[in-house]
Amino acid sequence: MLETLMLASWIGFTAYSIWYLTAAKHYFPITVNEAKILWKIHKQHIGCTAKKWRIIKRGDNVVGFECGCGYRHLQKRPIVSGAPALNVNAKMSQTAAFDKLHTSYKSK
Repeated sequence: MLETLMLASWIGFTAYSIWYLTAAKHYFPITVNEAKILWKIHKQHIGCTAKKWRIIKRGDNVVGFECGCGYRHLQKRPIVSGAPALNVNAKMSQTAAFDKLHTSYKSK
């Protein structure tokens, strides 16, 4: 009986942990300019004819917008997401890569 109870507890804890790490989200702040750009993208993709929109705030942060047609966009991200990894090669800059491509093309 105790083994069954412990197994059920561990399964419940594991399921909750997986949900928390993958599905639980929080509001991510954006700028007013980003909200305006997202609103314009919404208008283009949907064919929305609304002329007005308003920003949605949580505390002092802008987290989304609401269109005049009723569409709401809230910027959310998973709780455990980190910053995107920058894949920058310190040895080769953009101009060095450009020069390398053009010199190898000329030599052929």
